[in-house]
Amino acid sequence: MITLPLWILIGLQMAMGAFDILFHHELTERLAWRKSQRHELQLHGVRNLFYAVIFAGLGFVQVYGVLALAVIAVLVAEVGITLKDFVEEDRSRKLPASERVTHTLLALNYGAILALLLPVLVGWVGQPVGIATVNHGWWSVLCAVGGAGCLLFGVRDLAAAARLGRMGERAAAGLIDPAAGPRTVLVTGGTGFIGGRLVAALVGAGDRVIVLTRDAKGAMETLPAPVRLVTGLDQIGNDERIHAIVNLAGQPVAGFLWTAQYRRKVYRSRIRLTRQVIGLIERLETKPDVLVSGSAIGVYGVSPTGAQRENSAIVEDGSFAQRLCLAWEREARRAEGLARVRTVKLRIGLVLGTDGGPLSQMLVPFEFGLGGQFGNGTHTMSWISRDDLVRLIGFAMANDRVRGPLNGTAPFPTDNRSFTQALGNALGRPAVLPAPRWALEALGGDLAREILLADQEVLPRAAIAAGFVFIDPELQPALDRLVGRPGGRQRPLLPHRVPPKTV
Repeated sequence: MITLPLWILIGLQMAMGAFDILFHHELTERLAWRKSQRHELQLHGVRNLFYAVIFAGLGFVQVYGVLALAVIAVLVAEVGITLKDFVEEDRSRKLPASERVTHTLLALNYGAILALLLPVLVGWVGQPVGIATVNHGWWSVLCAVGGAGCLLFGVRDLAAAARLGRMGERAAAGLIDPAAGPRTVLVTGGTGFIGGRLVAALVGAGDRVIVLTRDAKGAMETLPAPVRLVTGLDQIGNDERIHAIVNLAGQPVAGFLWTAQYRRKVYRSRIRLTRQVIGLIERLETKPDVLVSGSAIGVYGVSPTGAQRENSAIVEDGSFAQRLCLAWEREARRAEGLARVRTVKLRIGLVLGTDGGPLSQMLVPFEFGLGGQFGNGTHTMSWISRDDLVRLIGFAMANDRVRGPLNGTAPFPTDNRSFTQALGNALGRPAVLPAPRWALEALGGDLAREILLADQEVLPRAAIAAGFVFIDPELQPALDRLVGRPGGRQRPLLPHRVPPKTV
């Protein structure tokens, strides 16, 4: 007989498990889109299927004889899978504190469940083989819900693990032309979504890389060797020979509410760090050949008229994103005036990748069929794959003809409705649940207006004119590759340079 204390423990296990799956695995860690967690997802999938069997069995049937023995075997096997999962998690990723606490509570609670449930099952083992249906009222309903949820996420995790094997992550070593090196390159923001991939590509090309980071320990765990880490630019001597500087550091713009305090933090982080970079350039005895400094297509305003190219006149509209980009570029431009360093102001569009950027925030709702266009879906989105952006940075570093503004966008922008339909196609899901403009603005305020709903058609005129070749020029093939669509084909790496074109 299952007692009330045992039911309460089972209910707690369901609640804590649901929290762990939804908050940690889906929302914060996003395990289903991390190639490094493929084995962990397989363990999660099998364990969730075990839980589905356990919950369904406890809620609706009582089994006797050898069948009860089989249930005991499932419970013990779950312990083995959990222990193996602990080892895999410790090996492959750094768990946040809340997830470690949750896992500890789940393990303790499961031990308490076993202590109360095993004596009941042992008693059933001694009876003749048979199955009896039971009804525990609301506890049976709870078991049905819990079992269905475990079944859903069990199948989903196993499918996600299979998908990770199809996802088209190119080798970082091939993204940057090794013929340009070896060089010494300083990267600020080298642990971020773009910077981390850039550092891996530079190391793969044989360059000596210096990374400015506030978290040297974390950077050491995530960045490829060999990389030199510094926590302040004062750790770089005046006699250091640095061939190129890529300045990407700054507080993330998207993903947070734009309160007045957060805007100041975003603004100051970029301006102060860029001033520090200029200060470093001033005191270096041998000046760098090039400074590639980050900016964004927000420099053109929220809804500029017509297609924007690098030589387009900028009409100020008072938006925060534009003011930030203009100030950021103004600081970077000082390198040309003070030290005559070739300076590239990289105006970055929406960068597509599954482990960061706007696409990563859209994957979970779209995967569960809850995605759709933003507002009326007519606003233009100027995007670029992360691999193409990294290649463009390498191209700008090596090509003396590239200087001044450089649009970091793919050659074929698209409207939001087409973008969301393409993402739905890549995931094999409908994209028919729109997010109303009023709701986005109510939740995100200026962040929604200037990022999610911005109407910006930006073309990479300077990159194409200089001879840069995009490997992800079209949206649907790029999304198919990124999300591992069955049958999606990975486009091979193309030559790094071709004769310049007139655009």
